[in-house]
Amino acid sequence: MPAAAQKVDKGQTWIWEGADRKGKRISGESRAASTALVRAELRRQGINPLKVRKKTQSIFTRKKKITTKDIAVFSRQLATMMSAGVPLVQAFDIVGRGHDNPSMQDLLLSIKTDIEGGTALAEALKKHPFYFDDLFCNLVRAGEAAGVLEELLHKIAAYKEKTESIKGKIRKALFYPVAVIVVAFLVTAIIMIFVIPQFEELFSGFGADLPAFTRVVINISRFVQDWWWAMLLGIMAAGFMMGNLWKRSRKFRQAVDKLLLKTPIIGVILHKASIARFARTLSTMFAAGVPLVEALESVSGATGNVVYGDAVLALREDVATGQSLQLSMKQQNLFPHMVIQMVAIGEESGSVDAMLSKVADFYEEEVDNAVDALSSLLEPLIMVILGTLVGGLVIAMYLPIFKLGAAVMG
Repeated sequence: MPAAAQKVDKGQTWIWEGADRKGKRISGESRAASTALVRAELRRQGINPLKVRKKTQSIFTRKKKITTKDIAVFSRQLATMMSAGVPLVQAFDIVGRGHDNPSMQDLLLSIKTDIEGGTALAEALKKHPFYFDDLFCNLVRAGEAAGVLEELLHKIAAYKEKTESIKGKIRKALFYPVAVIVVAFLVTAIIMIFVIPQFEELFSGFGADLPAFTRVVINISRFVQDWWWAMLLGIMAAGFMMGNLWKRSRKFRQAVDKLLLKTPIIGVILHKASIARFARTLSTMFAAGVPLVEALESVSGATGNVVYGDAVLALREDVATGQSLQLSMKQQNLFPHMVIQMVAIGEESGSVDAMLSKVADFYEEEVDNAVDALSSLLEPLIMVILGTLVGGLVIAMYLPIFKLGAAVMG
């Protein structure tokens, strides 16, 4: 994790003892970045701090990770607070102290401390790039510069909610194929390791040749029993290597993303999701008044696909030399004709953000429908695959019994 992201851990829970205005001893807990801030907060409340110590945590207590969903919820809460007229510092204090996730509390109270020290909101957020990307910070900076921070926070919140929704649908679309493979693998392994050896022991007393299909299955079962540990280690090693390559090699990510985009059914969903995220992100940044070239740089990392990310960077280079956005999109051979035409209409009428918003709405609905269709298709497919695997193994085991029965009857 980047060092900037670890800065959040400076926020701690402190146990304090003090005396109120009447001299009565009281105690409690506060969360802040340092003892000095705890003492200052207590004095503002009319409490004379006597002892302040860090609260020790059990070795069994682990902090929850901050998720993108946490950031999306925070964006909406902060926008709502600002709309209600709550000052920025107080809004951070209310949202931070009321959050269920201690890690999120630390993050927000750390940002609050920076704002209290005179740091602009965009700069305070920029200190935590692991949670607030360039796109988020650029939109906040644009809102602060134009004096419409409240309005921009609502746009950011809506954008975050839409992108989280798209991510959820993509995860749902990819879950089913993975689930089919995992379940089929587990069922087959259990039958091969535990069930077939029992049949093999039974068949050994027959004293007759087994059917070819049965012999093949028994040989596979013996191999799995002898080498299951090597197969498991191989799968783990392959998973580790692929994860490492994904983190370190852009070429590997590009190759995987290209392959996924060409995959039947799944590829269509990923294409539509990337277009939806491209259109939603660019629309949000346009509406915030961010220049097109700067906006495209931020959009490239928000498409969720390296192929589309590279295409957006190519758009940025073309637009920087004076070429129109719609002409550059046409040259990429990646964007559908309808999207290019909508952008062309937007450029002619000066309403690119509105046109892109309509494109995003359309493709988000398309992704939703495609995922539902995939779910409906895969439910019977799972049953067919599992039925074929289990049925084939059962037939292989019962063929000798049928053969023996036919011999006895004859």
